[in-house]
Amino acid sequence: MSVISIENVTKYFDSVEVIREFSAVIGDKEFVSLLGPSGCGKTTMLRMIAGFEKPTSGEIAIDNNIVNSGKSFVPPEKRGIGMVFQSYAVWPHMTVYENVAYPLKIAKCHKAEIKTKVERILETVHLDQYAARIPSQLSGGQQQRVALGRALVSEPKLLLLDEPLSNLDAKLRESMRFEIKDIQRKFGITVIYVTHDQAEAMAMSDRIIVLNYGIIQQVAHPTEIYRQPANQFVADFVGKVNFFKGEAKAGSIELAGIGQSIPYKGPHEGNVIVAIRPENIVLFSPDAEHPRDTLFSAGILEGNLLSMFYLGDINDCRVEIRGETVRVTAESSSFNTLKEGQKINLGIKEILVYKN
Repeated sequence: MSVISIENVTKYFDSVEVIREFSAVIGDKEFVSLLGPSGCGKTTMLRMIAGFEKPTSGEIAIDNNIVNSGKSFVPPEKRGIGMVFQSYAVWPHMTVYENVAYPLKIAKCHKAEIKTKVERILETVHLDQYAARIPSQLSGGQQQRVALGRALVSEPKLLLLDEPLSNLDAKLRESMRFEIKDIQRKFGITVIYVTHDQAEAMAMSDRIIVLNYGIIQQVAHPTEIYRQPANQFVADFVGKVNFFKGEAKAGSIELAGIGQSIPYKGPHEGNVIVAIRPENIVLFSPDAEHPRDTLFSAGILEGNLLSMFYLGDINDCRVEIRGETVRVTAESSSFNTLKEGQKINLGIKEILVYKN
């Protein structure tokens, strides 16, 4: 069992506040990602959980044992954690087997136990056939597997990963996401994962903690983070989105600068920000027939199709509405039916509205 409790943790480097009053509880066997832009404090928070940094104030506990507070501090090697860094950090002069076995040797485990555990881990991370190789003979993805195996071999109750896939190419990153998630489920361990890549966080996490300037913006399941972002920052950082300024009154929102309005029955009045995901817009010719009230409950706008980019699975479009550019991800087949420069209607299926 591994439950992490973080209460009102604040961290300063000299006079610079990096983390402000961070509080969270991470459950046993839960996979939680710290997501945010570079410099938002997510790695610093991870390093405080690991014990490589001390909080300026606040408290961190692992399984009800306080590891960081104003009165007590437990060093990293006594916290029962495994950690994987962005830079792999594998020993270049050791074989794959020796790298993975190293934590067990330091712990003075019996040779037979080391052999059993290392062979099991190497099989889990798909490196059993590379046991005798040194890191320079491995690909980047294989080296990251070595680091992951080394972190897991001591059977930690908590695994911390600091942007472990950022140095890999796009296709390998995608495959490694699922491998890491499968390993976490197999071992039944708690994982805290730091990333700036929202696709990684969405694919692997049970919950996501979104950070900006050291402040928690939202803590929720990936579906809620994407569909119901707490504020404009979360909506913009997680996924693609179009923003419009507008004024909400009398059951509609008048969109500023484009002279068009959309229906709205929400709680906000006055100046608002309207957020529309590109996939929640359907492009269709003005003379096409559509059941507007059911398909496009958030209204219909009129514009001109500026450009299209065929990406295989989607048609990535830009539509101009009186000087405003709107991004739309249409079905890939529409690339053959739409024409740049044509007048186009934008049927809106769903909107998000924030008080401005």
